[in-house]
Amino acid sequence: MTVVTRFAPSPTGRLHVGNIRTALHNRLWAEKNGGRFLLRIDDTDAGRSEERFVEAIRDDLAWLDLLPDAEVRQSERFALYQARFDALVASGRIYPAYETAQELDLRRKVLLGRGLPPVYDRAALALSDADRAKLEADGVAPHWRFRLDHERPIEWDDRVRGPQRFDPATMSDPVVRRADGSWLYMLPSAIDDVEMAVTDVVRGEDHVSNTALQLQMFDAMGATPPRFVHAALLTGTEGKLSKRLGSLGVDHFREQGIEPQAVVALLARLGTSDPVEPLGDRAPLVEGFDFARFGRAPARFDEGELAQVSARIIHALPFAAVADRLPVGMDEGAWDAVRPNLARVAEA
Repeated sequence: MTVVTRFAPSPTGRLHVGNIRTALHNRLWAEKNGGRFLLRIDDTDAGRSEERFVEAIRDDLAWLDLLPDAEVRQSERFALYQARFDALVASGRIYPAYETAQELDLRRKVLLGRGLPPVYDRAALALSDADRAKLEADGVAPHWRFRLDHERPIEWDDRVRGPQRFDPATMSDPVVRRADGSWLYMLPSAIDDVEMAVTDVVRGEDHVSNTALQLQMFDAMGATPPRFVHAALLTGTEGKLSKRLGSLGVDHFREQGIEPQAVVALLARLGTSDPVEPLGDRAPLVEGFDFARFGRAPARFDEGELAQVSARIIHALPFAAVADRLPVGMDEGAWDAVRPNLARVAEA
């Protein structure tokens, strides 16, 4: 079986350091196993997706030397989603619901006020055909939910987090399609993983509950689920989730004169006990990459450490690797003389 991984960003902004780490993990795992690394542009949200961010994603991956083996866009796959959607409606696993956002919000508040989990009560399943016809005649368009199977727990063995278990009865049936016909993340993502023959889904631990829901979607489609890896999230140097990390991306690193190999070298081993080394060649990172080396504790990202790794890489760069970035007239001898003292190539 060929290992297939995917990186699936939404083009609603620039990639940040957490996204970059996810892309790198997927690339390294595919390379180590002689597999394929795919880029899937998750642009189902037409109102927020922008073409300039699609181009930025491609440029960022190219700068990091993380180009995919193939690329697909969700906005070009709606017919595929519709076919799977129709089949799931026919089998009873997707059903229409008619509550407004205000009604659902009120129900959540009532449940929370009683000290109960805000789980959807499946009131829409009790509607008769006549009830639904009247609502739609009155202009109420349904949104659509995936009906979870409450009869058995959801379980999987996560390569970083270990055995996972969820009780589906404690979870709301997820909305998979809005009343205007647009798609939410959950179902198209699962469909694409099936259709693209993805074998390993590698992403952050903030997706763990999504995985529980999607495992039932794979089952409902009669598909073998991929293996799952949920890496611990990054924190800042103070050990807390930092808004700044959400603003740090390739554009920032390039402005700071950081070498792309430094970003790769640091993020590849962040969260493991392996030392971060100033590697200009990715081969050792590929060879040693193993999810078993990653811990469950949040990994600390330190810009200062990144700058140090970048400087050490610069100190080892041969003239041929930087000649086109140096001032006109600077020769190899001059480069060799100044490079041990540089933090950025632009300082030469």
